Amino acid sequence: MATVARRVEVFTADCPICEETVNLVRSLICPSCELRVYDLLEGCDTNECQEKASRYRITTVPSIAVDGVLLDCCRREPLS
Repeated sequence: MATVARRVEVFTADCPICEETVNLVRSLICPSCELRVYDLLEGCDTNECQEKASRYRITTVPSIAVDGVLLDCCRREPLS
């Protein structure tokens, strides 16, 4: 059976736990999967990372989305 290529996005903030998460994801995804790492602390040239973080309602890092859907384990309510 062929492996389905997925788009995996990891949202980080330049922290040790984030780095471990990125390394773990790299070791687990299939060779044909696309991995994008967005450092929310550093930002990106096009503002894409902040727009995606807002669209996915990311409130903590590291957070992971696969094929445009934030994983259940990364869903948290915003701090009040």
